Amino acid sequence: MRYTTAGESHGPEEIAIIEGIPAGLTLRQADIDSELARRQKAYGRGARQQIEHDQVTFLAGVRHQKTLGSPIALNVHNRDHQNWHTIMAANTPATAENTLRKVIRPRPGHADLVGGIKYRHRDLRNVLERSSARETTMRVAVGAVAKRLLATIGVDVHGFVVNIGPAKSDLSQLTQYADLDALRQVTEHFPTRALDAVADAAMRQVIDETKQAGNTVGGQVQVMATGLPVGLGSYVSADEKLDAKIARAIVGINAFKGVQFGGGFDTAEKYGADLMDEIYWSAERGFYRGSNHLGGFEGGMTTGEPIVVRAVVKPIPTLYRPMQSVDITTHQDHRAAIERSDTTAVVAAAVIAEAMVAIELAKAVLDKFDADNIDRMQEQVAAYRAEVRHF
Repeated sequence: MRYTTAGESHGPEEIAIIEGIPAGLTLRQADIDSELARRQKAYGRGARQQIEHDQVTFLAGVRHQKTLGSPIALNVHNRDHQNWHTIMAANTPATAENTLRKVIRPRPGHADLVGGIKYRHRDLRNVLERSSARETTMRVAVGAVAKRLLATIGVDVHGFVVNIGPAKSDLSQLTQYADLDALRQVTEHFPTRALDAVADAAMRQVIDETKQAGNTVGGQVQVMATGLPVGLGSYVSADEKLDAKIARAIVGINAFKGVQFGGGFDTAEKYGADLMDEIYWSAERGFYRGSNHLGGFEGGMTTGEPIVVRAVVKPIPTLYRPMQSVDITTHQDHRAAIERSDTTAVVAAAVIAEAMVAIELAKAVLDKFDADNIDRMQEQVAAYRAEVRHF
């Protein structure tokens, strides 16, 4: 399985093409639109979300709500393009009129300056239009397809918010949920995707105060996945380690600056006897672990325990009280450009991170259980699970 995306933030469309999805997978527009709505329904978002109402269109690879086994092409229309069609025109040369929104004062922390230098763009809009997080719309769409595939073998994936600034969810509450669906019912109820009402109120207060100050705020998100077969990924080569692939996918999301599995950085303060997940066996479960400090991975492979991934999201670099910058034309000091933006991306980032984890898990499943048809893939997974239980 592989995919690619295309599209600019204020261009006409966001586009994705996915290859390697088996034929016969049930796939409906509603499956994807519901995930796109989750991405948009996030406390702290800006005015752009009042314009866009993202809905996907299948352009290829799906017929009568079933995948064909051929490449799947998807697009989402950018409604805001109608306000930018002259500025973002592809078939007319640059003029004084269509470069009115030219960007020449790069924002600290954004791709503006380095991207302009690398690609020799004298209008930094050519950088920010693609480096914008609007592109993650299609990653969420691809993730929705991946989640549909994973669901056919009993794998569930869910993301929520750990903290926004100093306001934190009470992670000790995780143990009270029987499964991820029960957890989902709680976190999706809160506008901040927090774990509890107290944390949700505190997070909203932080966001409101930050917005009033013309600032932005970051935080952390956590993604969990359950129902995975043992042995996805491999120890034999560094580039086959599944946790490494997930780490790369997470840090590849706009504004993500760190990732950990299980106990993560806290394990640096532990002793081995307090950290390793001891191994047990029962006739009903086969091999299992008595704990999950390592977050579902050993040697770059899934252990069968829940995957636990936590990631850090930096504050958005577009500030309504802009920071020191330099005009790239005159080289004179100037305040950075202001673009329409959010106060925080953390709430939406939980959905995007969830999508990226799902994509990497789906890739790993298809690497191990390669099949042209979804029924054959399910048969392979079932046979392998039976083999593992009797190991």
